[in-house]
Amino acid sequence: MKLVRFGEVGQEKPGLVDADGAIRDLSGIVDDIAGDVLTPGGLQRLREVAPKSLPVVDGNPRLGAPVGEVSKFFGIGLNYRDHAEETGLPIPEVPIVFVKATSCISGPNDPVLAPPDFKRMDYEVELGFVIGSTAKRVPVESALDYVAGYCIGNDVSERSLQKGGPGEWIKAKSYDSFGPLGPWLVTTDEIPDPQNLDLTLDLNGERMQTGNTSTMIFSVAELVSYISKYMTLVPGDVIVTGTPPGVGMARNPRVFIKPGDEMVLRIAGLGEQHQIVVADDAA
Repeated sequence: MKLVRFGEVGQEKPGLVDADGAIRDLSGIVDDIAGDVLTPGGLQRLREVAPKSLPVVDGNPRLGAPVGEVSKFFGIGLNYRDHAEETGLPIPEVPIVFVKATSCISGPNDPVLAPPDFKRMDYEVELGFVIGSTAKRVPVESALDYVAGYCIGNDVSERSLQKGGPGEWIKAKSYDSFGPLGPWLVTTDEIPDPQNLDLTLDLNGERMQTGNTSTMIFSVAELVSYISKYMTLVPGDVIVTGTPPGVGMARNPRVFIKPGDEMVLRIAGLGEQHQIVVADDAA
C-alpha cells in the first residue's frame, strides 16, 4: 500500500493511493496515519478495505508528511561508505545517531525555508523508514518486522551550525521545513529489499546525488536493532538513514542552496519530492 496524508497544514486527512494513482480518502476508516494504524494489525485492516469503496479525492491536494504524530525523528550520519569517503572522515564503527526536531517535518512538496542568517544550507536525499511495532532491544534478524514502511526524506542542514564552530547537529538540522517526508509511506510488502534502492537528487535540473542503498554501512535492520538498544521505538517514529555522495558541502566548489533553488528527490518505488527554497520573511 501507498499511504498518504493530504490537505492543508495541520488539517491533513488520511488516504491511500489506488492502482490507478488516484488518492482515496481514508478518513471514514481511520483518523490518521499514526499510532495503532501503523501496527501490523492496523495495516492489515487497511488492506482489507477495497480502494474503490473509498471516495476519490478531487484535484491536486497538498500532500503532508505521510505519517502523523511522530514522537521521535532520528537521522544517521555518514552512513554511506562513498559519502563518508568524499568527506574524508573515517568510516563509522557504530551508527552516528542524531535527533531532528519533529517540528521540522513538512510535506514532500512544501517550500524549504531559508532564514537570512543561514548561508550554508545543504540537501541530502535519504531513505526514511517508519516504525510500526514497539521495538526494544530487538535482534537484527527480526528487526525489519518492526518497520511499517518506507518513504523519501530530505535531511536539509545548515552546515555552519553543524561543524566549524560551536555547532550542534540538532540545531543544524531542525529549522522549520528541514524535514520533508513523502510523498507516500510505502508498506514493507512493496519494498522487499530496502538495501537495493536507487536514490537521486537534482538541483535546478542538474544531477547532484546518485546512489544506492546497497552502499549503506548500517542497514535498516541494523539501525532498528542498534537504536532499540538505547531507547524504545514506538509506532510512528521516523528514521532517515543517511545520504549518498554528492552533497553540496563536499563538492569543489561547494554548492549551497538558496532562495529560488529547486530540488527534485527520487527513490525507486517511493516516488518523488519537489521543493523550492524560499526566503523565510518571518525570520
